Amino acid sequence: MIQFNAKVEQFGAMGEKTGWTYILIPADLAQELYPGNKKSFRVKGKLDNWAFEQLALIPMGEGDFILALNTQIRKQIKKHKGATLAVKMARDTKPVAISVDLLACLEDEPRAKAYFDKLPGSHKLYYSRWIESAKSDETKGRRIAKAITALSREMGYGEMLREEKQDKDQLGR
Repeated sequence: MIQFNAKVEQFGAMGEKTGWTYILIPADLAQELYPGNKKSFRVKGKLDNWAFEQLALIPMGEGDFILALNTQIRKQIKKHKGATLAVKMARDTKPVAISVDLLACLEDEPRAKAYFDKLPGSHKLYYSRWIESAKSDETKGRRIAKAITALSREMGYGEMLREEKQDKDQLGR
């Protein structure tokens, strides 16, 4: 477990990370969490008094990492760019849970399952969280069907969403 104070920062023009709000985890502290590692990994802990788990640290080069603070996180911690956060974190080695319903449906679709099995854990999680965030069984069923179709076509989560948006735009919705 590491403990430190971090300033909430925001990227300016930074490619795909433009506008992201984040905290920096310097190389020396990242090495305490996961010695020798230079790839993304999951952490658990507290930002001020808000407890979290399964958040990803993203490598930024030279051993430094960032923890992105999305809108949901910022609402929980009530902090914006320039604020200081008390950070406590440890490496989270708990396996990421994938939607049981998605896994069951993948068993009936070998091509989709084969592609899903090749995806990195974080990409599997995108599909799983999207499916599990459905507010009704009907929506959940539609999302599983869309996911299976996309995976059968060897499409990643982002590709699937872009295609869905394009289809909606063409239909004028």
